[in-house]
Amino acid sequence: MRIFIQKADVAVVITPCYFKNRMNDEALYEHYQRVADASPIPVVLYSVPANTGLDLSVNVVLRLASHPNIVGIKDSGGDITKIAHMVHSTKAQKFQILAGSAGFLLPALSVGAVGGICALANVLPEEVSELQKLYHENRIDEAQALQHRLLIPNATVTKGLGVPALKKSMDWLGYYGGPVRRPLLPLSATEEAHLQKVFRSEHFVAQ
Repeated sequence: MRIFIQKADVAVVITPCYFKNRMNDEALYEHYQRVADASPIPVVLYSVPANTGLDLSVNVVLRLASHPNIVGIKDSGGDITKIAHMVHSTKAQKFQILAGSAGFLLPALSVGAVGGICALANVLPEEVSELQKLYHENRIDEAQALQHRLLIPNATVTKGLGVPALKKSMDWLGYYGGPVRRPLLPLSATEEAHLQKVFRSEHFVAQ
């Protein structure tokens, strides 16, 4: 048997949240400093308050942006003012701001984010990539129309039905989603029918 090991380019490091009542700015700053010091590859900060109950503050991000092994942030909070603030305050540094969701990719690009790490790109990679391409080509009306089409499918495979829907829609659209891991459960028949309706309503083909 042959084993292939592929080295990661970066480590996307989520906020530690088990003891979130103790995860104040100083604790989070110290944590990421230590991770970045020890990591053999560059670190991308990952703030996803909907899942962790913690949001990396602008103050912490700006302090960490000067670390030579911290290269950016995936921000899934969706606060465009915060994203703009981080872009503005780090523009003199090699620090990249990435939208954490296709649901606000276009607004994030418009205030200076360089791209996104988006769950929906696992299902609709061409469409998510096309959105960024349209923005950079200044085809704003087309970009807005595509952003609107992506909103409901994105919400369904993230906040709505979550990972089981993401995996199922990947299977439908020619990729491998595969089974969900426990404790997550597969979609019910009703949920699967709703997922099909969502993708078909926006003219994304689903079986």
